[in-house]
Amino acid sequence: MSTSEKTIDLSVSGMTCASCVRHVEKALLKVPGVSSASVNLATETARVVTGSNVDSALLIHSVVDAGYEATIKEDLKKKS
Repeated sequence: MSTSEKTIDLSVSGMTCASCVRHVEKALLKVPGVSSASVNLATETARVVTGSNVDSALLIHSVVDAGYEATIKEDLKKKS
């Protein structure tokens, strides 16, 4: 990951199967500036690597448009 990229963790609800996971990943990858998206059904999370200028609200909007719910996970490892 380069210095111009950031990782955003989302909580995603409403997924019930592997097809849902692929649907959410595709929706996230369509957001301009997203370089990768990894969705985990068991933990109901998504890890998204984006350019530094990507607004996390766009990520949430793309998941909601795909038919699921999403929120930003609090980063407990944030550096001060």
